[in-house]
Amino acid sequence: AAIREAGLRMARRQASERPVLAAWDKLLDYCHAAMAHSMVEEFRLLFLDAKNKLIADEVQQTGTVDHTPVYPREVVKRALDLGASAIIMVHNHPSGDPTPSKGDIEMTKEVKDAAEKMGISVHDHLIIGRDGHTSLRAEGLI
Repeated sequence: AAIREAGLRMARRQASERPVLAAWDKLLDYCHAAMAHSMVEEFRLLFLDAKNKLIADEVQQTGTVDHTPVYPREVVKRALDLGASAIIMVHNHPSGDPTPSKGDIEMTKEVKDAAEKMGISVHDHLIIGRDGHTSLRAEGLI
């Protein structure tokens, strides 16, 4: 457990040293290390400032083996509390398959709509699996 925690801290530090969008590979490495092998779904938010530097990384919800509730109001509220200009949503699929579900896509659109009304950008929603990830932005789903 101590080795895992040390590795996560190192990966997080590397991911946050530069603007997140300029260190995308480090961000993916960190998310994979933090979430890929969890046995339950976790919904994590990465809060970014106006220069896309990481303000905070928080697990907002923990769910079951195949679902975690996400509330757009709570996502936006926390972003406003932190003074974030943008967010990246990240969650894992304990099954290992990072393919987004219909619910994942709908929830992403709901959060994006709510956030944009408050001047907060949603850069991406990443789904982490054991052997890879899916970016909803790269897939053209947001």
